[in-house]
Amino acid sequence: MSAYPEIRLLIDNQWRRGATDAPILDPSDERVIGRVPQAGADDLADALAAAARGFATWRRTAPAERARIMQGAVALMRERVEAIATAITLEQGKPLAQARAEVLRGCDLIAWDAEDGRRLYGRVIPAEPGMRHTVIREPAGVVAAFTPWNFPMSSPARKVGGALAAGCSIVLKAAEETPAGAVLLAQAFIDAGLPPGVLNLVFGDPAAISSRLIADPVVRLVTFTGSTAVGKQLTEMAGRHMKPVIMELGGHAPVIVCEDADPQAAAAASVKAKLNNAGQVCVAPTRFYAHAALYERFVAAFKAEADAVRVGPGLAPGSDIGPVTNARRLEALQAMVDDAVARGARLVSGGHRVGRSGYHFPLTVLADVPDDALAMREEPFGPLCLIARVHSLDEAIAKANSLPFGLAGYAFTESARNAHALGERLELGNLAINHLVSAVSETPFGGVKDSGYGREGGTEGLACYTHAKSISHKVH
Repeated sequence: MSAYPEIRLLIDNQWRRGATDAPILDPSDERVIGRVPQAGADDLADALAAAARGFATWRRTAPAERARIMQGAVALMRERVEAIATAITLEQGKPLAQARAEVLRGCDLIAWDAEDGRRLYGRVIPAEPGMRHTVIREPAGVVAAFTPWNFPMSSPARKVGGALAAGCSIVLKAAEETPAGAVLLAQAFIDAGLPPGVLNLVFGDPAAISSRLIADPVVRLVTFTGSTAVGKQLTEMAGRHMKPVIMELGGHAPVIVCEDADPQAAAAASVKAKLNNAGQVCVAPTRFYAHAALYERFVAAFKAEADAVRVGPGLAPGSDIGPVTNARRLEALQAMVDDAVARGARLVSGGHRVGRSGYHFPLTVLADVPDDALAMREEPFGPLCLIARVHSLDEAIAKANSLPFGLAGYAFTESARNAHALGERLELGNLAINHLVSAVSETPFGGVKDSGYGREGGTEGLACYTHAKSISHKVH
């Protein structure tokens, strides 16, 4: 087993320790596996100054050269996939196969952005003789980026890839609970020849760091992935300084199982998707609205699939689902299960912590869940599957749209008419029909309503790291 890496701050391509540090725990057994440094005021000032210098260099670097360096970092991460994946499993808990898939997905995201950065085209607008109107896209500037603990490598990869491909520099504040993914990503970029100051990495007190970075005139764009509550705070803060934001916030993904769907296939696909990261995914399928005509068959199929899931440490062979990442998730999940049952829900599978050591919670299936259950109103962010009966597509869509969230959603149907209605009427940023992959590297990802705005990924996501400049030139 590879050793857990030493965690440092990265400023101006130099690794450094912080003034203080905090423990990093393995969620499978709660042992300390490392220490994460806490950036002080001087560290943040140095990171901002380095990012300003890095931007001056990087924005003048040819897009083809940017792509070459970024692709070099991707190649190194693919070579180092086992070491990176092992570190992610140790700190976050997901099974090793899932961690490996996360690393490769992060590589794909950066690779796509690297090449799409060479296609940030402008346009020429028809005008009168002697006049030329053009529009060009310029990098936004220094980016302050904040990433969560659930995807230690691929979430930073989204932001680093978009920022660097557009010609921006970045100060990344990654999660203190799961820092290794960002550290190993940054090391690959240094080894690939990234100029000093273009990518800086800090950890520490989230409130202090966000306040310092967002307020500083050097920072020109803020991007955040995390909870809606924190996203609103950061958006308000950025607004006071007239800075644009990209906000990828919480979700509560509905899954509509139409009358014509195959309940067995829908249940099997749903369980497989829910196992990803122990359900700690903003796009995890969570609220299942199954038509009454197949409801009981769907519940029975879901139970059979869930009962076969093996719970265990992420590094243990055969584990289908690892621990949740911290004790807070255990407490919140148990409270949601208890509340749902008290309100009349039927516990079909799971429902209680597994073992006394580590943060293991099984895939839990609840049927007949009422709309007023806590888990139906607030994002569970864990392995809870909530099944409710509906009698029509109209009812299912209304229930799916009833929450303030609108990130991702899913549906199973063989009807073109149903698919068209779902595509037009569901209030979501991303919809998948007959499968459960909400976005790929080539497509934009983001939400509506309280799930945020702006996009990451695809051409639309890269554009969010730029601004449009109009140039009007009259030739005398």
